Amino acid sequence: MHISRTPNPRGTRTIALVPRCPPSANRRLPGRPRSLGDVRGVTITGPGGPEKLTVSTLPDQTPGPDELVVDVASAGVNRADLLQRAGSYPAPPGAPDWPGLEVSGTVARVGDAVSGWSVGDRVVALLDGGGYAEQVRVRATQVLPVPDGVDLVDAAALPEAVCTVWSNVVDVGRLAPGEWLLVHGGSGGVGTVGIQLGAALGAHVAVTAGGRERADRCLALGASLAVDHRAEDFVAAVRDASGGHGADVVLDVVGAAYLPRNLEVLATGGRLVVIGMQKGRRAELDLGLLLARRATVAGTTLRARPPQEKARIVHEVLTHVWPLVEDGRVRPVVHARLPLDEAARAHELLDSGEVFGKVLLVP
Repeated sequence: MHISRTPNPRGTRTIALVPRCPPSANRRLPGRPRSLGDVRGVTITGPGGPEKLTVSTLPDQTPGPDELVVDVASAGVNRADLLQRAGSYPAPPGAPDWPGLEVSGTVARVGDAVSGWSVGDRVVALLDGGGYAEQVRVRATQVLPVPDGVDLVDAAALPEAVCTVWSNVVDVGRLAPGEWLLVHGGSGGVGTVGIQLGAALGAHVAVTAGGRERADRCLALGASLAVDHRAEDFVAAVRDASGGHGADVVLDVVGAAYLPRNLEVLATGGRLVVIGMQKGRRAELDLGLLLARRATVAGTTLRARPPQEKARIVHEVLTHVWPLVEDGRVRPVVHARLPLDEAARAHELLDSGEVFGKVLLVP
């Protein structure tokens, strides 16, 4: 794969809501080559809480013919990792059994059949697993260059969220300019990207968030409407803001608890895309309302998709979204950066509901 970069006069801005974790004398600097045999990672000792995470020595990450090995500068923490730790979201066949779905870093080794990448290239990667580590192995088709102007560490906040939003809002949801997009969980890692990407694509973006202060931060990212779900009715708010039209696309991480209300908020011909089950997996579907709306309900996951689908999504992101990152319309939103050894605290932080954007682990 040939990667070309164009000059970027504006650069991009990264939102950092807390200071970087302080330098440590024994922490490897991002981009510094790693010798063989000293790779550490965070493994799961058994189903349970954050205490089940422990730092272990990992197997040598030798690349296959179509793979790269990446020295990790930063790893994104996602809710899927919390589910995997709890024992309810196992790694797909062939994937590492330690958590982590996205990283940034520098290429350390290149498989024999790989072209277009060289040792030392700054990259981000969408993983099947294994990102909580100092080094990862990944298919070359699931790797992207770090966008111009984005910090190497903070770039780890992008691949999983951007690929999730693109594949669900654009591929499945068929969002078009001028339509209304409703993003539940607007203050999360996927939500903050959904706001920016939806707005950059010309949609009116509405979000739900917990608390007025978090809702206002979503407005600052480009949302047209931000609803405090603790105090406001999102169905009434979206219908009022859209002149009675409703939401053309709903991106939902909540699940069962929101299914009836999501159908009510849909516009005629609307598309509901469910990507999470934070509040339940079973609910009653009003087929009469579904038919009246001429609506579509879809459910998807990203991690379990076959390699060729992930390769297609990554290529589309490179073509259509990376230019928006490089000109500053989409940017990583980072709540905290913690050392790899503090993976348990990162999980506690994400589970607290106080995170705005992404939590990153820095080896």
